Amino acid sequence: MRVLHIITGLGIGGAEQQLRLLLRHLPTDSDVITLTNPGAVAEGITADGGRVTDLAMAGNLDVGALPRLTKLVRQGRYDLVHTHLYRACLYGRFAARLAGVRPIVATEHSLGAVQIEGRPLSSGARALYLAGERLGTATVAVSATVARRLEHWGVRRDRIHVVPNGIEAARFAFDAAARRAARRRLGLPGDAFVVGGVGRITAGKRYDTLVRAVAELPGARLLLIGDGPERAALRRLAGELGAADRTVLHGACQDPPPAPPAPSSPSALSSPTTGGGPDLPSLLAAMDVFVSTSPDESFGLAVVEALAAGLPVLHVTCPALHDLPPEAAPGARRISGSVTGLVADLRRFQESFGEAGPHRLPVPPAVLHYDISHSAEQLMTVYENAVRGPVPNREVSCS
Repeated sequence: MRVLHIITGLGIGGAEQQLRLLLRHLPTDSDVITLTNPGAVAEGITADGGRVTDLAMAGNLDVGALPRLTKLVRQGRYDLVHTHLYRACLYGRFAARLAGVRPIVATEHSLGAVQIEGRPLSSGARALYLAGERLGTATVAVSATVARRLEHWGVRRDRIHVVPNGIEAARFAFDAAARRAARRRLGLPGDAFVVGGVGRITAGKRYDTLVRAVAELPGARLLLIGDGPERAALRRLAGELGAADRTVLHGACQDPPPAPPAPSSPSALSSPTTGGGPDLPSLLAAMDVFVSTSPDESFGLAVVEALAAGLPVLHVTCPALHDLPPEAAPGARRISGSVTGLVADLRRFQESFGEAGPHRLPVPPAVLHYDISHSAEQLMTVYENAVRGPVPNREVSCS
């Protein structure tokens, strides 16, 4: 089956890296078109042997990109078009229809309770979303929580299919040597108590509460993995609180990192690399407890990765876990997100942190549930039904 994936951009982000992981496991002949920003994830896809085309779209209102996109879809003679993220879903569905491709699948990666892709929900965004959705064949929700939000928005239940995000779980198994190496690289003492977080650094993620909480714990260190517009503000806040020397803002980390290209192999795309620093499993190994302060998520992939690394997890919200029974992730606990409460929770972890070395929990059932190979199998079922004809009704469930 020939499949074209259309995505808004390929900088480092959850939806972008999830697409790359899926491409590594889908038994399809796939191409990727990015409307803009052929960033580090594009480099990773090409390093994996994939094909990426940059449409070089100038902005949301660059309607001149639609004929170019339609031409590429028509030339590729694809059996199915799969779109990802809001702008790509709008332009991609129109282009597929104009090119004569009827099977169109769209994944909703980022529909939160009050925002979509970090922007506040509005009646206009909803109306445009629903108008584009009707042009497709099926809409994939990355969690049962997102499926319920889609139905509440007005998407027909028989068009919604839950295909959860996934991870390559085995890659995150704890490695003591990787922990020591990562801490040396980051300047973190081997015996320090390290609180960690992973995600895009935006105001909505509320990482300021994490900085404030760690600042109140003498001797504790903060390791935050990610980049975004609030990074400089967090650095200033850590300085104002007297915790600058105990705060490490590592920057974004592509996972998995792309393999170095062969010297004789020309790259199809030129994009910045993420450098030769520790990979994400090594960075998680350097932590002692993982905290997700975001109050609005569509899945919570970083939480699942932390659980795969054996870390105890504190989270404000995580649909990936809310959609499963509590016993699926006994090492994760929901918190209010207040600074006072977080200080008390982290202090208990810090007091139990001793000289016996890092404490790691058994990998919980939730991690196995969200294996990427299983997600790829589920997505292939959606593809096959879309290509064959009308998609049968599937109830939205929490399992």
